[in-house]
Amino acid sequence: MKKQIGVVFGSRSCEREVAIISAVQLMRHADVEKYDVIPVYIDEHGNWYTGEKLKDIRTYQPFNPSAPGIVRVFPDLTSGSGALLHLDKGKGLMAREKLEIAARIDVYIIVMHGLNGEDGTIQGLMELANIPYTSTGVAGSALGMDKIMMKQFFRGAGLPVLPGEALTRREFERNPEAAAAQIGAALGYPVFVKPANLGSSIGVSRADDMESLKDSLELAFEYDRRVLIEKGLDHPVELNCSVLGYDDEVTASSIEMPLNSTEFLDFREKYLASGGSKGMASLHRVLPAPIDAEMKERIQEMSRKIFRLMDCKGVVRIDYMFDRIGEALYITEINTIPGSLAFYLWEYDGISYSDLIDRMIACAEKAHADRNSANYAYTSDILSGAFSGCKGAKGSKGAKGAKGTKLG
Repeated sequence: MKKQIGVVFGSRSCEREVAIISAVQLMRHADVEKYDVIPVYIDEHGNWYTGEKLKDIRTYQPFNPSAPGIVRVFPDLTSGSGALLHLDKGKGLMAREKLEIAARIDVYIIVMHGLNGEDGTIQGLMELANIPYTSTGVAGSALGMDKIMMKQFFRGAGLPVLPGEALTRREFERNPEAAAAQIGAALGYPVFVKPANLGSSIGVSRADDMESLKDSLELAFEYDRRVLIEKGLDHPVELNCSVLGYDDEVTASSIEMPLNSTEFLDFREKYLASGGSKGMASLHRVLPAPIDAEMKERIQEMSRKIFRLMDCKGVVRIDYMFDRIGEALYITEINTIPGSLAFYLWEYDGISYSDLIDRMIACAEKAHADRNSANYAYTSDILSGAFSGCKGAKGSKGAKGAKGTKLG
């Protein structure tokens, strides 16, 4: 019997369209001999939909939820159910609403980028519903989404990160001049300004002086109330490594060097320059990166370490910057659900996208089995003790402690 695989994507995120591209790519590569692939699209309002038309990229240009073949659904959160429910309102004046099961999911592949999906929120939903899912868990996903907390975590783990400062919208609005001056004094120029909880380079810009820093901060605060400002490097080399696995079975991919015209890849370069339907797979890159064996091993080992420290599972991608002048390597960020699921890196290493999907599903099922093997049946006499303590009590007055001493 085929497994029912739900590919959930979209959501209330600035990166929703990127997630659509990644999800359509994945659904095209899933092995239909093994799986029934069920698309589950969450729109910008948070509504859930399913239907075969959601496998076609043209369905989203623009998205019409009333189109034939698209059904609005919501998840049954009963533990282990996996059902997607549809409320059929019927027809006619006397019609009654009827609840139907539109699909029943065995495993979810989460293909979401940014807030309300990559940040631990939907992972928490899956944990509550007790359904296997492919991405990193709640804590690792939340940490990987927040650039400020991520940097603090890496620094605390003794890993190399660029100097940086954090700023809130309220601190900036209180005195923009003082805030910008303080950052400039701490980091110097250039700096890169990033919304704390966004990816795909949305809202990211470079500042080379105080005036451009204020402009960059105003842009970033349009997307988040917290912003990270990092020290810039002169013509750094960007290097990316993907990691695949779960628990003690962890493998690092070959390393890529994205080719970009500026010191960082903006949204257009990442997703639009070579065809918007191809996502990160269309990015110009050198693969493998032209680095020596020692640097390759260092990056792969560091990537595996980060994967384990954050208790990741499935596929992630970790991005680095190499400072050619100072000959220093820095971690930029971890993407717990990378664009295009980083399949192109694994294809280079001889793992097809279909095989990669199989491995992600296997990791999800192993993690789910581990979680359910934990003991949730621990009992104590707390409730019975509370009941006996309340039996015959007349409110709090007169209640006695263990040795007859009045409480209160």
